[in-house]
Amino acid sequence: MVLDPVIVAGLMRRFQPTAYLRTTPWAHRATPLGMGFGKTRFASPVDAFKLVYIAKDLPTSIAEAIVRDRFEGAAARALTMADISDWGVCAVDATARLRVLDLRKDGCFQLGISTDIVGAKAQDEARLFSQTLYDTSDLDGILYHSRLRKKDCVAVYDRAVDTKLAAEPVVELETLAALVPALRSLKIDVIV
Repeated sequence: MVLDPVIVAGLMRRFQPTAYLRTTPWAHRATPLGMGFGKTRFASPVDAFKLVYIAKDLPTSIAEAIVRDRFEGAAARALTMADISDWGVCAVDATARLRVLDLRKDGCFQLGISTDIVGAKAQDEARLFSQTLYDTSDLDGILYHSRLRKKDCVAVYDRAVDTKLAAEPVVELETLAALVPALRSLKIDVIV
């Protein structure tokens, strides 16, 4: 995959998220900005870099991290407390403006790449794109809309996490007063 550096530069935005949220497994609560290799949308297909994903609001963070596609074809949209109790959430702020590639509008079209990179359930093409972007630029990450909620999310590359992000302590998701309204907005019931 070849990315035109002039177009990449034109799509670069300086973006400083404040109070964005990261939903993370409770087992990793001691490291709110911890990263590992994975099979996420913009992950390196060859484990060359790591990412932190943050979302603009709690419903989007929950949808992206926990819900995903679990209710496809299901009549009931419900989570048990056990589904929720294994998760925590923390607020994340950028301490400096991030240099991100903005794919929220027509960035994929301008770059001549598939819109599946930001919108498809399958993620292989997005991983190849992210690897190319990481290798050919010094950008801090990718600003994009959640495939599930169409709200702002940021995938922050490991090279910017330690120097440009700060996180509050992880709190148990089930203790948040905002949890029930967030789940309601996702049309999800909780089975106690």
